[in-house]
Amino acid sequence: MQEIKTKLFNSIKKFGLIVYFFSFIGLISCRDKDVESLVETMPPINDSGELPYLRITTLSSIKNEPKVSGNLILFNNNENVFSTQIGIEYRGSTSFRLSDKKSFGFEIWDEQNAGLDTSILGFPEEEDWILTGHVFNASENIIFDPSLMHHYIGYTLYRSMGRYASRTKYVELEVNDDYLGAYLLMEKLKRDKNRIDIAKLSAEDNTLPEVSGGYILKIDKTTGGDVATDQSLSYYEENWDDDARYSEEISFRSKYDINGDLLSDPAFDPPYHSNQYLETYFLYEYPKADQITSQQKEYIQKYIEEFETALLNDDFSSDDRLYIDYIDLNSFIDFFIINEITSNVDGYRLSTYLHKDRNEKLKMGPIWDLNIGYNRQGRVPTTDWMVNYNKYVETDPWMVPFWWPRLLQDPIFQHQLKIRWELLRSSELSNSSVSNLVQNTADYLIENGTVDRNYKRWSGVDVDYPSVIDDLKTHLEQRLDWMDLQINAF
Repeated sequence: MQEIKTKLFNSIKKFGLIVYFFSFIGLISCRDKDVESLVETMPPINDSGELPYLRITTLSSIKNEPKVSGNLILFNNNENVFSTQIGIEYRGSTSFRLSDKKSFGFEIWDEQNAGLDTSILGFPEEEDWILTGHVFNASENIIFDPSLMHHYIGYTLYRSMGRYASRTKYVELEVNDDYLGAYLLMEKLKRDKNRIDIAKLSAEDNTLPEVSGGYILKIDKTTGGDVATDQSLSYYEENWDDDARYSEEISFRSKYDINGDLLSDPAFDPPYHSNQYLETYFLYEYPKADQITSQQKEYIQKYIEEFETALLNDDFSSDDRLYIDYIDLNSFIDFFIINEITSNVDGYRLSTYLHKDRNEKLKMGPIWDLNIGYNRQGRVPTTDWMVNYNKYVETDPWMVPFWWPRLLQDPIFQHQLKIRWELLRSSELSNSSVSNLVQNTADYLIENGTVDRNYKRWSGVDVDYPSVIDDLKTHLEQRLDWMDLQINAF
């Protein structure tokens, strides 16, 4: 392993900023851009030199929680350019259990182990960060993302559409003298002026207008209950409900099932009833479950219920839409587009974020967690919408809410989607733009030796990297062309 590190450091070139230019795309509104794609006009990503190298050391073993104290050193151009104390822990749910290559969450700490807002690699200052690997398990022949770029491509495209997505930069990582390969340094999704920019809610904000925002909700598994952590993939495929544990303290349930029918079974009552597969739960992300007040819970629950009821009651026969009073339609359209392009089967039912600012409508996003995107698992045919997931996987306890098939029935949603799609296809989402983004990213990782080092470390699953990249480009091109046919037919 020392040989790998020595080879890496001896070959590190001058570090540039070109590769990270994508991080700032999302700050520019797509409506202000030229028709020519930003991605097409950018210099090749591989002009920048080798990746930053992060070395993390801890005095005790890293755990899921709590965070343990450690030190982080950032090497750039073979020099120590940044050093700080951190608290670090493993992160992830299914990905943690299935992968030998773990992901990490870390917090920059001061001398008193308190969070310290700090800029890393040019990102806006914050204390919370994520190091995301790709799911790799040789013993079970599992690899979700052999391209190493599922998250990077999706987040970059979403930012190019003018939406916030976690800023991402490739690094190579060493933890306690163990070289771990290629990772993405990412921003953790949280309320922040440079991340999810919504109003701060205090415990005193319990009446209008203050109580109207801001909120961050997440449709996802919960962290409640005792779950298995050391089982094979087949175990989880046969025991979905091992994760399906919810409590009223950390979440609330939709009034309606995935078909838009009123739920009659009680919520939060294990053992879980036969209709568990029909339910949608919203987890409190901000304010956190232990901080949100009863008045704030009541407000956001009622808001979601009123939106869902309005969507169900709309007959779409007039220009007036009841549900549009509750949601930012453009954000729903962009969220739909990015999840469909990336064939993200989790995109509507897991790791699905929503947020609402004070005195504003509900917005979808940011996009999150694309590790099984790009139809790697083939759960939904590539010639169908990912929102139709429920038709193909009937015993998954995390199903797509009725919102999305319902929205696709609305001529107004179809019309606005068509307009937006035509604009994006002439620019940021053209076939050539998307293909160039994939190829430039691959060239950068290949030419810097990162791919070779990563798969030397994580061996045991055959990866023909050039073929993987060709397949990814082909999938995206075919998906874009198929979406052309569907959307243009509206």
